[in-house]
Amino acid sequence: MDEIKSASLIGLGAMGSFFAPRMEAYLGKDKFSVIADGTRKERLEKNGVTLNGINHHFTIREPEEKGGSVDLIIIAIKDNGLEQAMKDIHNLMGENTQILCVMNGVESEEKVAAVYGWNHVLYSYMRISIVMKDGVADFNPNGGNVHLGEALNTEYSERVNIIRSFFEKCGIPYEIDEDMKKGMWFKFMCNIGENMTCALFGIPFGAFCVSEDANVIRRGAMREVAQIAQKVGIDIGEKEIEFQETSVRKIPFLNKPSTLQDLEGHKKTEVEMFAGTVIRLGKELDVPTPINWLFYHGIKVYEQKNDGLFEKTEEN
Repeated sequence: MDEIKSASLIGLGAMGSFFAPRMEAYLGKDKFSVIADGTRKERLEKNGVTLNGINHHFTIREPEEKGGSVDLIIIAIKDNGLEQAMKDIHNLMGENTQILCVMNGVESEEKVAAVYGWNHVLYSYMRISIVMKDGVADFNPNGGNVHLGEALNTEYSERVNIIRSFFEKCGIPYEIDEDMKKGMWFKFMCNIGENMTCALFGIPFGAFCVSEDANVIRRGAMREVAQIAQKVGIDIGEKEIEFQETSVRKIPFLNKPSTLQDLEGHKKTEVEMFAGTVIRLGKELDVPTPINWLFYHGIKVYEQKNDGLFEKTEEN
């Protein structure tokens, strides 16, 4: 494969909306598809999604379709949907298909590579804040980027060059980190501090501009992740925490991170992948994680409230 000529996206939510319009504009409707089935397929075909004021009806391909392989697959779904997503892309896989799994967390690439092999999987993550509600999102398409690459990128591999060329043709902002694992752990650390704090207290990103108390909790949670990262050979710490101080204040004041959006929408969150992962690794590596312990159980209580557990019924 010398260039990307076809692509599919699984997960047309906030992160997926960053890619879909530009990929379709470059490849055309016959070479770009969104993978969906059941009621989600019906909803997308009927209503589409509205991105920056434009309603889009992308080509929908069901996982069972035998439509041939594609050159690039982007997985942009919640962590709890990864197992199904790996099954759903089976018919899209070809000899040279490349997968970018732009999910939160630090373990999704390993899971996908365990099924399809590292020759098909590159590291990737997103750095952009997008809020989607009821199929509508308004965001600056150049206000963030996708990071991608091999684990180390002192020199770019052939497949990295092919994908970066494709993104340039699509007009998709990207970066290639010299050390992708460090970049992913840095994002994970920021997500833990910001995403979990906002979710537990029901506050937007702007809280970090006006509340030092919110920042004390955010930084404390980040330090727990940094200690774990150091134990697994990832060099992040106070320098990176300080670096994020400027970035977090640039996020639109009223934007809400994904976990808070999920809670307010009465959806299951990714708390297992966020605070749950920190607690699990902390136990394995003998790193105390009291702030993430509170995040985990506090957000679980919020989910239980959404499920109606605390409403008086005959059963309770």
